Amino acid sequence: MNAQADPGAANKIKRSPRVAVIGAGMSGILTAIKLKEAGIADFTVYEKAGALGGTWRDNTYPGLCCDVPSHMYRYSFEPNAEWSHRFSPGAEIRAYFDGVAKKYDVERRLRFNTEITRARRRDGNWHLECGDETIDVVDIIISAAGVLHHPVYPDIEGLDDFAGEVFHSARWDHDVPLENRRIGIIGTGSTAVQITADLVDKVSHLSLFQRTAQWIFPQENPAFSEQEKDVFRNVPGAMDDLLASMTRLFADTFGEAVIGDEEQMARIEETCRANLDDNVHDAELKARLTPDYKAACKRLIVSDSFYEAIQKPNAELITDPIARVEAGGVRTTDGRLHEMDVLVLATGFDGHSFMRPMDLTGNDGRELQDEWAEATPAHRSVSLPGFPNFFMLVGPNSPIGNFSLIDISEKQLAYIMQLIDLWRRGGADEISAKQDAMEAFNGTLKAAMKGTVWVTGCQSWYLDKNGNPAMWPFSYDKFCNDMSTPNLDEYDLVS
Repeated sequence: MNAQADPGAANKIKRSPRVAVIGAGMSGILTAIKLKEAGIADFTVYEKAGALGGTWRDNTYPGLCCDVPSHMYRYSFEPNAEWSHRFSPGAEIRAYFDGVAKKYDVERRLRFNTEITRARRRDGNWHLECGDETIDVVDIIISAAGVLHHPVYPDIEGLDDFAGEVFHSARWDHDVPLENRRIGIIGTGSTAVQITADLVDKVSHLSLFQRTAQWIFPQENPAFSEQEKDVFRNVPGAMDDLLASMTRLFADTFGEAVIGDEEQMARIEETCRANLDDNVHDAELKARLTPDYKAACKRLIVSDSFYEAIQKPNAELITDPIARVEAGGVRTTDGRLHEMDVLVLATGFDGHSFMRPMDLTGNDGRELQDEWAEATPAHRSVSLPGFPNFFMLVGPNSPIGNFSLIDISEKQLAYIMQLIDLWRRGGADEISAKQDAMEAFNGTLKAAMKGTVWVTGCQSWYLDKNGNPAMWPFSYDKFCNDMSTPNLDEYDLVS
């Protein structure tokens, strides 16, 4: 039975829910827009920080750029003809979300500097707490907390002893001068690659500490010409056609490669190898930059400037393990002290916390911290058994490494809105996934994961503490189909 099974549903009088949205990043802004569009007026978006924007608010490091093409990384209903480059710089993306929020009058729905620390299910409602105070009572919660918002700090001896400035890349200190100074960067993911390429010509020396070599896919980032922008501005459907074609291309190539299409993966790896061979000619450096795992096992890095940057005379790739940090710099296990003035921790995020550290207490005292003590199961990434009327965007096993995150969030929200509409029609007072449905879904995921690139032998933030990828092991078309209409037989519906 699907969510539209009642042919007269559209004509039934609808109840008006009180809704809380957790987070004012990409998904939270989207949710506010779609709630208003659906005629739901009683909602608040709670944001722990002092501004909207999520990851594009938190990350402001030099060289910040999206690795998804600009015309794919936007809301389907809000094309942007003014993107400056094929891959947008971070400040433009932040401005885009600010502009969309203003256009759709989302800002007055936002409550900043309000971190929801606990949500308890009591007397048929959710009671939201900020610190020790209950600040709201709602019918429905939609978590739009995001994935990459808890920075990971490395466990390195002596880190507090460093005499210079030290900060995480997601907490960039723009008051710290960098010109003609010695900079150290720990990490070699996308962030470190972008920072390296941007800073190398501005600093006196750049030391990049690499634990694991990365596959780097070459993609130029040309500026859009005024002629191209004029087409986007003036030709109806031009940007929508571009979005559709790029989404299809991405789904049929990279989207298939990561879930087991060996032919597509071979093409990707061949392109990455050629990029390394064509741009790094020193045999010893090339060997240190060559990964020992399959391409895309970790998140694939997109860059056309890193190899040139790391070969600059003032740049050094350091592959000896770090022994400790001292007042003057970083000492590696070969005994060498790498002296520096500024140390940047480009060490990524905890991709498995989701809305935590918020405590969530569902029916019969069920605690999320207990349910997720060993893993983070969810039903179709959006619902949890025993936690009725609580829904997640970009929750566990969403296709965060497969497709555009905005596309994912839009499709999940459309699915959730059908469940909310069921509540509004009086079809159920409480809606949550059945335990056996979630277990069956997660069993299918686990079985399919064996054919994916993420289990081929690398360590990445995709893996949980048990080594299981919290990813989507199926095609784009299956994701779209699964998100098209909820199967209500998979849900406990309580009236």
